[in-house]
Amino acid sequence: MKLSRIAAFSSSLLLTVALALTGASAAQAAQQAESLDYVALGDSYSSGVGAGNYDSASGACKRTPRAYPALWAAAHPPSTFAFTACSGARTGDVTASQLAPLTPSTDLVSLTVGGNDAGFADVMTTCVTQSESACLARIAEARAYVDSTLPGKLDSVYGAIRAKATTAHVVVIGYPRFYKLNGSCIAGLTERERAAINGASDYLNAATAKRAADHGYTFADVAPAFAGHEICSSAPWLHSVKWTNIGESYHPTAAGQSGGYLPVFTSAA
Repeated sequence: MKLSRIAAFSSSLLLTVALALTGASAAQAAQQAESLDYVALGDSYSSGVGAGNYDSASGACKRTPRAYPALWAAAHPPSTFAFTACSGARTGDVTASQLAPLTPSTDLVSLTVGGNDAGFADVMTTCVTQSESACLARIAEARAYVDSTLPGKLDSVYGAIRAKATTAHVVVIGYPRFYKLNGSCIAGLTERERAAINGASDYLNAATAKRAADHGYTFADVAPAFAGHEICSSAPWLHSVKWTNIGESYHPTAAGQSGGYLPVFTSAA
């Protein structure tokens, strides 16, 4: 009887200690979240173009509470949250007009950028409106730009971020593949064009990941999260050509932001 009572007491004591530690860890995590300063930079994939419900105060930047930065901030309320991402932004735009909220106290920064520098919109316009050969030639031109010019531009914006946010954890997020090959689309681009566009996205992501790593930043790849949700899939998280709102074409839907970008950023943050 004595041994059983001792065992029961020990089990109860261990449970009490475990619960106390769990409570302390939860409280500590909550306290850390409350003291965190977060700044969200970047282009339309960060502002949330395609997700709808745009904040009228953001004007042409088209920021929305459905974008992953706002969703993350709602789920992990930081002490401060600055959302300066803007539709159409290139690396130079981020450097020139988005970095004001960064300070040495900034703890977390998120960023998508590079697609506009590489001419993504023009690539897609060419591929949709011109021949297959013109499409492939424009993709080759974009890839050459990624080789020759984009790394220096990424270095410039990454360096500018570090100069202002000297100790921040910086998460650079990539772009999805756009098409499910041999999928449900029966018209539009050829399979060769779709494969080339996917390949160009991978090429851009690889270059971006290399520059991010060289600056000590974390690169977060969203392509796996979007697998099965590309254009031509049964449950796409990306808009195809959207003639009623052309600017939302080839951008994540609200489901793409919440189901694709948000969990990837959450894991990296």
